[in-house]
Amino acid sequence: MTFSVVIPTHNRKEDLRRTCEALEALRPPPKEIIVCADGCTDGTAEFLRTRHPGIRLLVNEQSRGSIAARDAMIRGAKGDIVVSLDDDSHPAENDFFETLEQIFKNNLRLAVATFPQRSDEFPESLKTSRFGPPMFAGSYTSSGAAIRRNVFIALGGYPRHFRHAYEEPDFALRAWNAGFEVRYETVLTIRHHYTQAQRNENRTHCFHARNELWSVVMRCPFPQLFAVAAFRAVRQFQYAWMRGWVLREPLWWGSFLAGLPRCIAARHPIPWNKYRTWMELVRNPRAGL
Repeated sequence: MTFSVVIPTHNRKEDLRRTCEALEALRPPPKEIIVCADGCTDGTAEFLRTRHPGIRLLVNEQSRGSIAARDAMIRGAKGDIVVSLDDDSHPAENDFFETLEQIFKNNLRLAVATFPQRSDEFPESLKTSRFGPPMFAGSYTSSGAAIRRNVFIALGGYPRHFRHAYEEPDFALRAWNAGFEVRYETVLTIRHHYTQAQRNENRTHCFHARNELWSVVMRCPFPQLFAVAAFRAVRQFQYAWMRGWVLREPLWWGSFLAGLPRCIAARHPIPWNKYRTWMELVRNPRAGL
């Protein structure tokens, strides 16, 4: 079993430097590391070519978003399993890939394994010694997940028009529908330094809210679609109200409407019983089904 690592980056060269050094210290190492410099203007591409020539480099002169970058890298990867990271995250254990191989060999239905993160965003996680038992989950985190590449390709990969956010639950839904599993595996961890550079909470909220509703249009069956869409729209409005972003909400509403024809054209509804099971797993990951 072989492993590829994929990392999208946008103007975070110093964070990427630390991540590359950590990855190259792992034993055994991955088969390959792929980095997509997505619209970088800080010398990221030149840094990688000079300091890390063994890393495969993709360059988007104009930014296309993290989802398009991840989708392209996973499709072009050579490994059986693709480990998805951010430019500020890396495996915490030196024998990460040796353990990961056993996880996937022991469960042939496993499509995605996601891992606990020791993150500066949540300082208490840096001191946590145990993260509980493994769980079935309805989503995962692209800053620390391992994906079975042939399943990713068979299920159509990521919807690139999402650009950023919500690709994980959308793919997890399709994986569950196809008879595969998404699991929260706690024997491995990710060190996520979680830099604030290039992060904007309101922008991420707008992407997440829009893409969540686009996913409902593409995946939820009739007649439940109307109730699920209304519930998600109201919940996002409530969150925006709590954060003081209500006046900016029309930005994602307009973007949602502009992309609606594309989502309707790509619509492939999933049976309600599977859709409902997935929604329950998103809210409450659990040890057994």
